[in-house]
Amino acid sequence: MPVRTSGRDHILDSVPDRPALVVSTPGAEPPAAGAGYAAALLLDGWALLGRPDLRADEEALRRWLSAAALVRSQEEGGSVLVLAEPTLRPVQALLRWDPAGHAARELAERAELGFPPVSRMAAVSGPGDAVAAFLAQAELPERAELLGPVPLPIAPPGRPRRTGDPPPGELWERALVRVPPGDGAALAAALKQTQVLRLTRREGPAVRIRVDPPDIG
Repeated sequence: MPVRTSGRDHILDSVPDRPALVVSTPGAEPPAAGAGYAAALLLDGWALLGRPDLRADEEALRRWLSAAALVRSQEEGGSVLVLAEPTLRPVQALLRWDPAGHAARELAERAELGFPPVSRMAAVSGPGDAVAAFLAQAELPERAELLGPVPLPIAPPGRPRRTGDPPPGELWERALVRVPPGDGAALAAALKQTQVLRLTRREGPAVRIRVDPPDIG
């Protein structure tokens, strides 16, 4: 019998220990009574791993591990099938059940690139003139490093709007400001103060500020 675990009304807390096909959205998987599920099929791996998000790999692995943990052990006949390219790092980490190793490699790679969590970053986006004026006025921490600005890509027709996309028809630029972790609070305070001053004085278009944005990669 088919069982859908999420819908308009509610999410099931568990499913009974009897033969059933359970269809669930990521994060809404209910435990199965008894020894657990006999099998799990993890769909749309390409969609999870292909998101323009610095944390896409770790988020995909976290969801897969959570779902796979609900399946009975291999000794008891349990199996997990993931639809994704088998050579990709998160898929290999799932096959080896090695989240710690995956995290260590992710951290080393981000440290080499200067990405969070070994740094704090803020993205300043908006019309090119507004971004330039904002950064010229901001009293950034002494150790701040400016990356950019660079033009933001225009969303292709038909693609749903994502957080950070420019308004339709506008050409925006984005600059990244990077500081050591100890300067994160000072960076946030400087950006907030500059934004408030510019809005109060109506000094040109407002810019969009995001601290530690996930889509910097």
